[in-house]
Amino acid sequence: MNIGAASDASGVSQRMIRHYEKIGLVPAPPRRGSYRDYGDADVHRLRFIANARDLGFPIDEIRTLLGLWSDRSRSSSEVKMLAQARADELGRKAAALEDMRSTLLELVNRCHGDDRPDCPILRRMAA
Repeated sequence: MNIGAASDASGVSQRMIRHYEKIGLVPAPPRRGSYRDYGDADVHRLRFIANARDLGFPIDEIRTLLGLWSDRSRSSSEVKMLAQARADELGRKAAALEDMRSTLLELVNRCHGDDRPDCPILRRMAA
């Protein structure tokens, strides 16, 4: 199948497929004339990458996960360790975002939002 069909089947944009090929995350498929010729295994790999990205894994960790996925002799503990570390990092980020949100809501509640120039939101940012 051509890159458009692979994109449709995997849910990964053509631009990202080319990018993944360029950085070596996806091997370049054989060519049929001037077109790339993708197979079912390529689509499966692209879906794997898309799912990993949706779970917040960065490219370098996806590269590691792909290696583990293809290594039938690996233990699941390696995969679990990577997933746990990613979950922990997402938890830290979520907590930081919630702190920012709480601060903003507090400032919004303290702001009169009227014609006066006094603004606790701007004062906090200037502090």
